[in-house]
Amino acid sequence: MRGDVETIKERLDIAELASGYVKLEKAGQGFKARCPFHNEKTPSFFISPMRQSFYCFGCGAKGDIFTLVQELEGLSFKESLKMLAEKVGIEIEYSPVLAGARTEKDKIREVLEKATQFFRNQLLGSDQARTYLSSRGINEESQKLWRLGYAPAEWRALYNHLSQFGYSKDMLMKAGLIKSVEGGIKEPYDVFRDRLVFPLSDASGQVIAFSGRALATETQPKYLNSPDTILFTKSEVLYGLDLAKEKIRRKNYAVLVEGQMDLVLSHQAGVDNTVASSGTAFTNAHLERLKRLSARIILAFDGDSAGDKAAEKATELALFMGLEVKVAKLPEGKDPADVAKAKPEDWKEILRSALPAIEHFLEKIILSEKDKRKAGKLIGDKILPLMTLLQSSIERSHFVSLIAKRTGIKEEIIWDDLKRVKKSDLTRKTTEVFSVENLTGSPADAVRDGLSPQNLASKREKIEERLTEVRLWVKELTKNSPEANDLKKEEVELEGHLSKELLGQELSELSLALAVAETSKDSEEASKLTKRIHGVLKKIQVLEDKKVL
Repeated sequence: MRGDVETIKERLDIAELASGYVKLEKAGQGFKARCPFHNEKTPSFFISPMRQSFYCFGCGAKGDIFTLVQELEGLSFKESLKMLAEKVGIEIEYSPVLAGARTEKDKIREVLEKATQFFRNQLLGSDQARTYLSSRGINEESQKLWRLGYAPAEWRALYNHLSQFGYSKDMLMKAGLIKSVEGGIKEPYDVFRDRLVFPLSDASGQVIAFSGRALATETQPKYLNSPDTILFTKSEVLYGLDLAKEKIRRKNYAVLVEGQMDLVLSHQAGVDNTVASSGTAFTNAHLERLKRLSARIILAFDGDSAGDKAAEKATELALFMGLEVKVAKLPEGKDPADVAKAKPEDWKEILRSALPAIEHFLEKIILSEKDKRKAGKLIGDKILPLMTLLQSSIERSHFVSLIAKRTGIKEEIIWDDLKRVKKSDLTRKTTEVFSVENLTGSPADAVRDGLSPQNLASKREKIEERLTEVRLWVKELTKNSPEANDLKKEEVELEGHLSKELLGQELSELSLALAVAETSKDSEEASKLTKRIHGVLKKIQVLEDKKVL
């Protein structure tokens, strides 16, 4: 295994690999880019071909080619190893011991693959299911590409089939394929029955769950997803991302639709950078994954009130996360699947004509509300809050001018109202950012708050680690380049903080010793320790006076 890892590292260059995810610029002996792990305007993500590693001075992300793929693709180390091995044409050799020691995740992936094959075979034998797919315009090539299947209208067809291979009830339950009967008297039954089945895959293309579309009109719900498992979390998985990710990178935008049918027919129409949310609202986890591929998205939801509301919510979250958002206008009562099936070129034209989200919603208000007073109120309630989420003041100015032009409201009034609007109360998942600010604070405060010398030492180690990284990167950057100069400033700042932390540790130790001396009523020792403490505090004050901190 170790030999395979080293061989892959020898054959793959980290800069070449990273260029598939981010746009690289030459910087001294290495490269720089905007970090794919956090939102930033100035590149702080550096690639070192010499050390075959990356480091972000903004968020602290670092590692090698395996770390990079794991983080960007959402893979385990074993999955990233397999993916990179395929890139360089290496067949991974597992020892007999490791081959036998399969994890629970491996076993669940195996049973899900067996289930996919079962559903696929059932589709090929079901005239009803194939007729339905044909009526929806999904051709056989798409059915094969997306591995579409059919769950027969039987209570335990899948359960009985998989049991023949020795899979236990517990394993099938953990895979989200069967449900137990209340009371446990009867045998478990299949989750999916009389449904078209869409396999949901992870970024590497391995099946991790299913979504089933009811064939009978009376069956509810119309769409049913696998329950959350150790492999699958509905709020994090995007349907079709495994096949669309390279196209999203290349085209530099993603098309977001709501359902599996929408996605399959969109791809069939040639829009192969489309992904779907699989029956749930788009979440920050969904958008974070897309943002790593491109910061530009087009929302293409159903042409009805529910689609409008979903687009508004997705827009709010996407703007908050710094994405560039457009919204496609679909014909009333139509969904992407309808349009893509009828005329693929019309579907592409709708996407080409998509307006920036704020302009799209503004146009809807102007067209639907002829009363200028009511229209103004709607703009204040719906449009201005979105504008507060824009990170660019130039963009805000553009939309203020646009509103004024389209409504006749004076720009000054719009600006006044905009200033009074509070940002939407959104929450988002954030990564813990390592920064110098996180490591500051008075050592005296630390002693007062009960921090031990061990705590301070741990903090010091973090500063020392970062200082080492900065010094290494400075050596690889062009001398006197803006990046090198910035890092030089950070180096000085870190050295100042390190001095402060060392003094803080000394102060903490002296304070503890003083407490012991005072408890034992050793006045002479207490006097010596007090003088030493005053000396340390003077040194700290000198650092603060020099504005090193």
